[in-house]
Amino acid sequence: MAVETPVQFIRPNEPKPPWLKVRAPGSENYLRLKGLMKELSLHTVCEEARCPNIGECWHHGTATFMILGDVCTRACAYCAVAHGRPHELDRAEPARVAHAIGEMALRHAVITSVDRDDLPDGGAGMFADTIRQTRLRLASCRIEVLIPDFKGVEASLHTVLDAGPDILNHNIETVPRLYRMARSGGRYPRSLELLDRARRHAPTVPTKTGMMVGLGETIDEMVSVFDDLREVGVSILTIGQYLRPTLAHAPMTRYYDPGEFVTLKTLALDRGFAHVESGPLVRSSYHAHEQADAVLSRER
Repeated sequence: MAVETPVQFIRPNEPKPPWLKVRAPGSENYLRLKGLMKELSLHTVCEEARCPNIGECWHHGTATFMILGDVCTRACAYCAVAHGRPHELDRAEPARVAHAIGEMALRHAVITSVDRDDLPDGGAGMFADTIRQTRLRLASCRIEVLIPDFKGVEASLHTVLDAGPDILNHNIETVPRLYRMARSGGRYPRSLELLDRARRHAPTVPTKTGMMVGLGETIDEMVSVFDDLREVGVSILTIGQYLRPTLAHAPMTRYYDPGEFVTLKTLALDRGFAHVESGPLVRSSYHAHEQADAVLSRER
């Protein structure tokens, strides 16, 4: 009988490979945006999730706004965002986000949130209000929403889509086998169903999703997910390296090298995705405007 090889984990003190090293943020524009976010009491996933691209993105004047507060009702094993009992909703938050987007004169804004399973609509109404407020403030800005699964409530998804986002993003995150370990509050079939429902309800709005590698998945499992995503019509896929935020989070099994990300991109494109962003530092919102340009110009 074959004996399974034990999974090897990256040691906490093991140095990162050179392709994962980034320059510490500190440009003039980065500092300006940091000040603006503090002044308007806004949260960004760039800061809360400790994104390694924060220096590059903020230097170029782009950011991913995180609405519905900074405390998540779920405790996913890979995520650095705080979890617990959230604060009361801040009904003025959508207007402040729209104001910040206007001040930054963004061409493409990404709006995401923590999970708010404590709310009847999961926070969908606040997403819709933020979209509408942004349209009033800066009509030329393209809006991408990165939404939670709303516990599978279809009406909440419709609330967001009916507000008219340009891109609908919901991250599948990992392969089905690892959901219980990494994403205990989520369900793989539920996420696939959300993406399928989005395509059916708003067929002109491209759907997008993201995956992490380094949690113990296999290439065959990744490819199987690619096939599932294409089956429900996903247009844009991002693939990036999972980086363990703290010792309390899920351990990494290994670092993928840049060549492996090229292979994954090729495998995904072979399955018909309109755009694939794949690399060690890729995150869901990394180069989001370029991803949208590639898909929306192709669909016109």
